[in-house]
Amino acid sequence: MINSKEQIIKYFISGIKETKNFRIGIEHEKFLFNKKNNKRIDYSKIKEMFTALLEFGWNPILENGNIIGLNKGGKNITLEPGNQIELSGDKLNNIHEACAESHDYLFELRQVTKKLKINIVSAGFDPISKLNEIPDNPKQRYKLMTKDMPLGGELSLDMMYRTCGTQINIDYNSERDFFKKFKIVNSIVPIIIALFANSSIVEKKNSNYLSYRSKVWQNTSRGGLPKIFFEEMNFEKYADFAINFPILFIKDKEKYISGKKYIFKDFMNGKINEIGNRLPNENDLSTHLSTIFTENRLKKYIELRSMDTCGWDCLCAGPAFNIGILYGNLDEVYELVSKWDKDKIINAYLEAPQKGFNTQLMGKDLLYWASYLLNLSKRGLEERDILNKSGKNENIFLNHLKKVIDNKTTNADHMISKFSKNEDLNELYDK
Repeated sequence: MINSKEQIIKYFISGIKETKNFRIGIEHEKFLFNKKNNKRIDYSKIKEMFTALLEFGWNPILENGNIIGLNKGGKNITLEPGNQIELSGDKLNNIHEACAESHDYLFELRQVTKKLKINIVSAGFDPISKLNEIPDNPKQRYKLMTKDMPLGGELSLDMMYRTCGTQINIDYNSERDFFKKFKIVNSIVPIIIALFANSSIVEKKNSNYLSYRSKVWQNTSRGGLPKIFFEEMNFEKYADFAINFPILFIKDKEKYISGKKYIFKDFMNGKINEIGNRLPNENDLSTHLSTIFTENRLKKYIELRSMDTCGWDCLCAGPAFNIGILYGNLDEVYELVSKWDKDKIINAYLEAPQKGFNTQLMGKDLLYWASYLLNLSKRGLEERDILNKSGKNENIFLNHLKKVIDNKTTNADHMISKFSKNEDLNELYDK
């Protein structure tokens, strides 16, 4: 049972790994639409799709007899609130492996979606549907979240039902290493938003945002970029942050109970009557840490959560960019960002969804910083020098970002120009 801050600190310490054992985990979400009517697929279609994927060796995950996901080895496919699907990848050694995993998944997904006449959309925000048009599914926790989340952020339901992101999970070898990595990933959030912006079309119109997904997440309950993240963050400070953070829900036996009246400290002090005043266990702590929806967060690893989902051509670019910085060139990048002013970072964070590369940070625009960081990442990947079968290192995955920066044109800009010409919905679907 967890009833002290020290136990939570120990939980974070248990995530420490030797550098040689660092892994990379990638999670990415996709929207699914019916070809015949351009509407988001409902749960009955999800069941068909999951059943078809069983042929590729996936195993069903059930809740109350309903299929709500699949797993295979260390990978999971999970069902999001509006029937978006997410691949949570295995913990892998390098970007070559991570990219191969994503392409194997894409191959399987394409076989099944083609057969079932489903279109895939790789964007940060649903470009077509209104919120009230999106079907739900029987996953229990989402019913509770749909009720409680809007109380703390006006766009929370848009986040749940109409966004898709890409997430990267990285390791740390000490508390100091965690601090440096956490400082970097929070400082570069505005640059990540601008560089990976891919949600400009909303309800079939130009939203006047490059990353409308980021705008939504900034107005989501439990989200954002807390100022405390720019302090000398250590395990104890993060434990304090988590202990005093409101609970979203508690899983008690097979039921989900709203936590809206409580913070995690109440749980640790045995003050939650609805569950017989029991104390939290490690699963309860893990659930609580997973429902803190900040741009980056700590579990037994660090989760980076600021990227819009992008197409298959750029899927490996985000992980490569971050790994080059965080595993390959940490000290040089830390030296750079430690001179930045936190208020200026937060201001850039608020402006980046709309202004993109034109956002100012420390007297330069984000295009300048994206280019600067891309070079540091490239050097980091060269330093790692992990080669594929053709003798190429992980740098090959940065080509997409080099084009974005050289042309000053993001995925969001491409979508605006392609879609605005003829407003053909087919332009929004993955080819």
